[in-house]
Amino acid sequence: MKGIIGRKVGMTQIFTENGDVIPVTVIKAGPCYVTQLRTPENDGYRAVQLGFEELPPRRNGSSRLKQPQQGHLRRKELRDKGIELPDLRVLREFRLTEDEQNGLEEGQTITVDAFEVGDLVDIIGTSKGRGFAGTVKRHNFNRQPKTHGQSDRERAPGSVGASAFPGRTFKGTRMAGRMGNERVTVQNLVVQVVDPEHNLLAVRGSVPGARGGLVLIKAAKKSRQRQK
Repeated sequence: MKGIIGRKVGMTQIFTENGDVIPVTVIKAGPCYVTQLRTPENDGYRAVQLGFEELPPRRNGSSRLKQPQQGHLRRKELRDKGIELPDLRVLREFRLTEDEQNGLEEGQTITVDAFEVGDLVDIIGTSKGRGFAGTVKRHNFNRQPKTHGQSDRERAPGSVGASAFPGRTFKGTRMAGRMGNERVTVQNLVVQVVDPEHNLLAVRGSVPGARGGLVLIKAAKKSRQRQK
């Protein structure tokens, strides 16, 4: 299974043997724990739940997780198997095929070793929030003329509806509003560096979100469709 959770470290560049410069985004990925396997018989779908970022206990030794979260990581079926999971800050699910799920077991650890240089991956993150933005910034609208007597219409969107018919503004009309802070997927990024010692991945190109943002890394979906 090629899927892991990580946090964006930032962008840098690497040099090839020919001296070419490749812009890359560095991601601190894993180690992740398999906390639960979803099956069609029990859950109606097939997936794996991964946990990321171990949480240290408080000074008095108590857990930082809420009781329902603790109960999920220490449920009876895991105790019966002798599996002890640490407190984990992040839990996310990855949909799988039957073949991909066959080699997984609860309590297993997944690291960046699952990836190789040259792999194509899809990366999901939350884009930077830009707040309330106008149409020029949000939708790349053109400005109005600066001359001919305009005083405050330079960056106004202009007309947004008709007159007698239909007498309303259509849903989905591009207007000013909240920009960013959305779930974004960037597809078919190439893995350039795999560093198991420091749990680092470097992919060619940009990754959505700010530094320190949570990202999900999966095997590229469209590349698998082309192979089929």
